[in-house]
Amino acid sequence: MGNILEYIFTAEFGYSILRVTTPILFAAIASVVAENSGASNIALEGIMLFAALFGAVGSGLTHSLFLGFCCAILGGLIISLLLGYFALYLKTDIILAGIALNTLASGGTVFLMYVILHDKGSTSSIPTLVFPKVTIPLLDRIPVIGSIFSGQNLLTYVAFLMVAVVWILLYKTKLGMHIRCVGENMEAAESVGISIRKVKMIALLISGFLASLGGAFLSMGYMNGFSRDMVSGRGFIALAAAAMGQLSPVPTMFASLIFGFADALSNMLAAMRIPDEFVKLIPYATTIVGLILFSASRSRQQKKKRIAALMTSQEA
Repeated sequence: MGNILEYIFTAEFGYSILRVTTPILFAAIASVVAENSGASNIALEGIMLFAALFGAVGSGLTHSLFLGFCCAILGGLIISLLLGYFALYLKTDIILAGIALNTLASGGTVFLMYVILHDKGSTSSIPTLVFPKVTIPLLDRIPVIGSIFSGQNLLTYVAFLMVAVVWILLYKTKLGMHIRCVGENMEAAESVGISIRKVKMIALLISGFLASLGGAFLSMGYMNGFSRDMVSGRGFIALAAAAMGQLSPVPTMFASLIFGFADALSNMLAAMRIPDEFVKLIPYATTIVGLILFSASRSRQQKKKRIAALMTSQEA
């Protein structure tokens, strides 16, 4: 136990937290955008899977990091478009459509990998290009802090930058106002001429783009290549992080860091030869506990609001 606590309070563990938080944060911010429009993007897992595969295969076959990145974004946006088309145009239940697309992605990525590379396990037969690590001048010279925050993968910095970008989008732009208006009251939004379908589709595409960045990181940063079902539930964990963050970018970032801590802890315990069954349980158990605490907190807030409203009505 002492060895575990000693390792947790090291710069190496702090570095690992930011690294494993990156794909969760991308997907969580993606969920924030979609949920604010009233369109639940349950297909985050599938979007990240397709983005990871397309990125690894694209960079490996073209020998270009930029083209591989474009392929990753394209792969994720295809799933987002399908989700939007099924839900907004064919009037399919968006939750069921998302679940179906996640199932499609799980088997579809393996099928495409076999068709292209004749391999059902991974893309190890082709060299995948990865995003570089970035050393921040001056910061890298600061003890401990420099070891944690400098030298991270380029997409890790992009992930935290996207928190600010999404905050500005939602609260400081006309499009963001439309997204939140549609999510809060569709009838009111439609009465002032806002196209519900258009706004939701845009929100889903933005969400798909952000989730695709998370998928690209997994195969072109976190790992060097794509492997079967490599997203490993991060899309669902991201949904929990967005819920805990009450669909606001900054609180969602902190919720993602909590799940990143749990993921980093599980990786550390695996290296210490702790039983594999217990190690794999940690991130998902943290998700359940987090949602229970969030639900309890939300219930208390709603109870206080009801009591306040009742007291106000009695005074009147």
